[in-house]
Amino acid sequence: MQGIATSPSRAALYSPVASLMARQDWERLFADDIEAILELKRKHNAVILAHNYQTPEIFHCVSDIRGDSLALAREAQNLEQDVIIMAGVHFMAETVKLLNPTKTVLIPDALAGCSLAEGITAENVRTLRERHPGVPIVTYVNSSAAVKAETDVCCTSGNARRVVESLGVPEVIMIPDEFLARNIERETGIKMHTWSARCEVHERFTPQEIRQYRRMHGPLHIIAHPECSPDVVAEADHAGSTASMMDYIAQHKPEKVMLITECSMSDNLAAMHPQTDFIRPCNLCPHMKRITLKNIRQALETMSTEVTIPADLQEPARRSVERMLAIK
Repeated sequence: MQGIATSPSRAALYSPVASLMARQDWERLFADDIEAILELKRKHNAVILAHNYQTPEIFHCVSDIRGDSLALAREAQNLEQDVIIMAGVHFMAETVKLLNPTKTVLIPDALAGCSLAEGITAENVRTLRERHPGVPIVTYVNSSAAVKAETDVCCTSGNARRVVESLGVPEVIMIPDEFLARNIERETGIKMHTWSARCEVHERFTPQEIRQYRRMHGPLHIIAHPECSPDVVAEADHAGSTASMMDYIAQHKPEKVMLITECSMSDNLAAMHPQTDFIRPCNLCPHMKRITLKNIRQALETMSTEVTIPADLQEPARRSVERMLAIK
């Protein structure tokens, strides 16, 4: 062996991102942290959950479980490790903690928030319930534990329609994402009482922008996230969660595709589907990008920042998540 820089283990670690970055850049910027993180995971019996919006060096090189919010929540029910690192935003870490109350759940940056989660409070939910008595409340997982504790059932973008239709009612309070609620209302015909919060990434996309990309790039599969406005979704060839986007590309194998969502999703899928040309209208989530290899390493070295949930919120918030997970 000539040394660690040329060892097979490093070559194997680099391989998943070889189509995205030069080996020398990967070595210079990421390799030491990646190796340290893998060793720290073994030392602490830790597992890393990574959302699909994480950067490739996190998503492909150190994470153990990857997916959208629904997939991560499902996987979180069955974890055996003592320590769980959430490479995602704070509400995701809270959801993992709700499902693993006795385990140590860490988020590398406690300021990794979400415009949707920050756009509604528990008091707002109580006001909506008073305004629409008897109407069930479906809350997007992009919300705080305090908001989840006030609601009947959670949903993700991947199962929102199934959750809403499972209630068997003509109207629903669906919060906090106004655009997701309007898109589900159009799909189901069920009346939605909404809230005015929006995703700061997805609300920036416009129908005019999508039509311009079609003119520029010719035949193009356009896949939109349902956090986009209904006008944007109407311009797309397919709309769905990040998991649905992954399935679409695996099944259809398009030559050229544009994902109307956070930019790192395209990077991660490009590594998995090198035959597909990904056109990138690059809107980055500033909160997701607070998570880095360096602060994942620091979290494992210092066992911080630990996610905790007030005792009075744990049971009602967990109930709304478990009700969602029980819907197939």
